[in-house]
Amino acid sequence: MPEFDFDQDEEAVNDIEFQDPGGESALRRSTKYNPRIFPCPTCGRENMLTAKDVALHYQCDYCAKEEEAGY
Repeated sequence: MPEFDFDQDEEAVNDIEFQDPGGESALRRSTKYNPRIFPCPTCGRENMLTAKDVALHYQCDYCAKEEEAGY
């Protein structure tokens, strides 16, 4: 699992660190220090998660929506 220092993400300004603030996604936004370069652990799609997402054990939005819908 990649290491991520949550205190070092200088681009997370004013606690707006979500990809879609106020939306349905829990994924963190991609930044210079937190790029979206990791595959989803559920479906394997490439470049779906950031290091923060992986550290929080998240899956991509597609898989999260399917799981919430009961698929």
